[in-house]
Amino acid sequence: MENELKIRQMFEKREHEMLSPFATFSDESKGREYEEEPCDIRPAFQRDRDRIIHCKAFRRLKDKTQVFLNPEGDHYRTRLTHTLEVAQIARSIARALLLNEDLTEAIALGHDLGHTPFGHAGERALDRVSSRGFRHHEQSVRVVRYLEKHGRGLNLSAEVLDGILNHQTVGKPATLEGRIVQISDKLAYVNHDIDDAIRGGIIKEADIPENLVDIMGHNLRDRLNSAIHNIIWNSQGKPEVSMSEEYAEKMKALRKWMFENVYTNPTAKGEEGKAEKMIEYLFEYYMANPGLLPKEYEVYRETRGDDVETSICDYIAGMTDRYFVSTYTELMIPKAWKD
Repeated sequence: MENELKIRQMFEKREHEMLSPFATFSDESKGREYEEEPCDIRPAFQRDRDRIIHCKAFRRLKDKTQVFLNPEGDHYRTRLTHTLEVAQIARSIARALLLNEDLTEAIALGHDLGHTPFGHAGERALDRVSSRGFRHHEQSVRVVRYLEKHGRGLNLSAEVLDGILNHQTVGKPATLEGRIVQISDKLAYVNHDIDDAIRGGIIKEADIPENLVDIMGHNLRDRLNSAIHNIIWNSQGKPEVSMSEEYAEKMKALRKWMFENVYTNPTAKGEEGKAEKMIEYLFEYYMANPGLLPKEYEVYRETRGDDVETSICDYIAGMTDRYFVSTYTELMIPKAWKD
């Protein structure tokens, strides 16, 4: 055991020797909500990454909508592939800037664990019907703190929780690693959504205004490559992670163009209204029939004081697209009568 313990200490020592002074060091973590023995081999943030990869919420991401609802074809992004792409982009930047790659990857892999079925359409629906509102970044923290492992949670490090909570545009991550994930999330979804929209025939590469891609590139590979390089060049040796002002303005304008031409496009998003109504109906059904929720949520209400509305949001948000449709059909669609 003593020799194994030195493996973790070796990695922690190596971080101090190799990483930037602006990095977040594993042995200086603010700790976990519940104290536990350190792993004898893995530093704290590597342990967090592994816990996220092995949790049920992570596996469910494979059947949750990213942008395009129920597309025909196997090559469109899901919430899981989006998460993996964010992690890849973020790790590349963290490694080049000599920041903590394990912390960066843990935040990236956990940032969307609380996302609803049917993507942002599901999030909008729950936000409307819940009296407290619903935001997926807050739900992602709830998943890893309270819902995983039969209500015990994953007991992740404070730095990982902070990065997950603050990955939205309005968030202010406390670490540079969290900031990397915040930027990488946008890089991933804007560029990969362009790729999916082109695949689906919603837009063509030539439709994107030249003034938005003149320095960014005219295909997925070039745009990601130029963005990653810009961030690295602009952030090296600084206690911040950011794009150059010119590049950031281009990205902002490209994101705005995507909202106008893809994210509100009736061809791509025409079915979302149905999904939102289904979620609203199921929410109201469970509000009127809370006894039909799985028993584990009754336990949570007894042990943690969760109210019925919180339980319903937890349950619906955790569903995959397929499981939601199956549950909705079972509860809301009349069955054929037999004598």
